[in-house]
Amino acid sequence: MDLLAHLEAYVAVTEEGSFSRAADVLYVAQPVLSRRIKTLEQHLGGELFDRSRRQITSTDLGVQLLPHAKDVLSRVEHLRQVARAALASAAQPVGVPPDCDPATLARVISSGARRGVTISVRELPAEERADALAAGSLTFALLRVPPEAASHRVPLGLATSAPLPTRTVHLESLRPRRGAPARQAPPILLTAEDGPGFAAERFDKAAARAGLAEERVRRAASTAAAVAETLAGHAMLLCAEPLARRHELAWTPLADESLHRGYELARTANRDVPAWLEPLLVAAVGARAEPAELPADRDVERPDVRARLAARG
Repeated sequence: MDLLAHLEAYVAVTEEGSFSRAADVLYVAQPVLSRRIKTLEQHLGGELFDRSRRQITSTDLGVQLLPHAKDVLSRVEHLRQVARAALASAAQPVGVPPDCDPATLARVISSGARRGVTISVRELPAEERADALAAGSLTFALLRVPPEAASHRVPLGLATSAPLPTRTVHLESLRPRRGAPARQAPPILLTAEDGPGFAAERFDKAAARAGLAEERVRRAASTAAAVAETLAGHAMLLCAEPLARRHELAWTPLADESLHRGYELARTANRDVPAWLEPLLVAAVGARAEPAELPADRDVERPDVRARLAARG
């Protein structure tokens, strides 16, 4: 027996003084409500209502049990409220690429806090984000998809210590000139966001078609090490423009858009994506969005690149 549903029926009939009005309040058919009252009476061992009169009245047993029934329902409602509050305040982990803009991620966290939502940002490589979302350890995640099928695209290019002489990079143009020493052909570094999966396979095939030596493309041990090697002028770094700008590197986009990044914001089955969340996450990965798409957060300033660099030393 669903004791709570039966107690709700009992209290509703008592308060409304009518089986039909109580059924309307509970949005159930009157025969269903009547069966619930009868079942409850059998369970408790006595009648709760005197049905011999035209107007429904409570028996002595019903009068004695009514405050206890209301107390049970009140405690259950309080339990539900506590559960809702706990779920709302629980941290909701969001999986993002390791090279997101920290200032924009700060806006994600603060925007959630103002709405009573605790956001926990987790930087994970592309394949780990997909696995963590499937395992349920993430609530939301930006997943890598082919750019031609993506809702959000992030242009990729080559970051270098000195500007390249072209507006866009064709991989064919990176072939060393015939007879040139090997030191004039710096390696192209791929970070964890582009190193595994279909993205790396696409880049490897494009590099092979362009005639680049296989050893020319390297997987970087870490983003920090890749940036350092690029700043030293010993390598080129495949990355999005915001990462290059944050480290004051020159950046030139790839001409082949099939090598750019594509993202979809995915969620666990029991969650809806808040309207304010997606535009901020998209901005954090460097996708090109109209300014109007970003929520206005008056209490979160947008420090310029040099200020952020100074803050990080």
